[in-house]
Amino acid sequence: MLAAALAVGLVDELADGTRAAALPLIRHDLGLSYGQLGLLASAPVLIGSLLELPVGALAGPGRRRRRIILAGGAVFLAALLGSALAGAFAGLLISFVAFYPASGAFVSLTEASLMDADPGRQEQHMARWTLAGSVGALLGPLLLTGILAAGGGWRDGYLLAAGAAAVAWLAVARWPLRPAAASEPGPSLRLRQVPRQVAGALRRGGVLRWLALLEVSDLLLDVFTGFLAVYFVAVVHASPEQAALAVAVRYGAGIAGDLVVIRVLDRVSGLPVLRASAAAALLLYPAFLLVPGVTAKLAVLAVLTIVTAPWYPVAQAQLYASLPGQSGIAVTLSSAAALAGGLGPLAAGFAAEHTGLAVTLSGLVLAPATVLCLAWWRTGASCD
Repeated sequence: MLAAALAVGLVDELADGTRAAALPLIRHDLGLSYGQLGLLASAPVLIGSLLELPVGALAGPGRRRRRIILAGGAVFLAALLGSALAGAFAGLLISFVAFYPASGAFVSLTEASLMDADPGRQEQHMARWTLAGSVGALLGPLLLTGILAAGGGWRDGYLLAAGAAAVAWLAVARWPLRPAAASEPGPSLRLRQVPRQVAGALRRGGVLRWLALLEVSDLLLDVFTGFLAVYFVAVVHASPEQAALAVAVRYGAGIAGDLVVIRVLDRVSGLPVLRASAAAALLLYPAFLLVPGVTAKLAVLAVLTIVTAPWYPVAQAQLYASLPGQSGIAVTLSSAAALAGGLGPLAAGFAAEHTGLAVTLSGLVLAPATVLCLAWWRTGASCD
């Protein structure tokens, strides 16, 4: 059922929101450097994507996909528990790495099943999926703020996220999604068939475009969010509580933006919306970096977050639409693209060691410029 699938998207972002808000506390507790923070952000993507690469294509339809989703959910839960119990950088890194392919099996395949269930409304369903994720991402820092106020620590936040993951796993086990007849996936593939299927998919018009747009846009979405709390503490000189509030504002504004996107996509196709939002973000992101004071930055951050809300649902829905009946191949291609995208936070972490976090984050202004370029790519407009 739709509600069970959306619960999975919510829990995935709940875990990410908890991690983002807890990062300054984790850094202090375990004595982590900026380089180690970058490694925590990149190694799970790079290693996890390698492990996840064949999962989407091999999952196929029916029982095999269902078994992989449930197995991934079990590892997802174990990784959250491992993070809560980690006593050093190595243990935390292992849990983070395990979490990524588990999320691919549990979350990405559930997303793919949602796209197969109603192929005529993929952009709208992706917008609802993103809204569910935004709600979960907001709950993460809010729950952590409440835990800290009650005298708890970041480990308690991970334990609560693990409990929510268990509930979502039970919901998916009870109410699985089934594909519509019009988008019935093809038969399950064998491992040796995957490269040929992937190569054929890459030759389809628009597939490379949407993959590139997804990875570039992620620089101003997840990568930026991952460093947000640390930026407020280290650069703006805010308190950890104010940093957690900044993450909460980020996700709260994300909910508002997702609600707007759902309404807009019922009236306007996604591509014009994507272009307009990229143009606005090209102005708003430098404004966020330049305005002084916590309050002013939070205000600009909220508007920037609302403006960038269409990026992921439109691009991801377009990727699935460009591969009808091949949602598993879309998951595999997304994992492959994430290998390149995973270098972003690693590069940002090590660049911050040498140039400072403020200078490093200023380089992310290239993200909205590139998104705007890719959004116009097939219309003949120049990217120069």
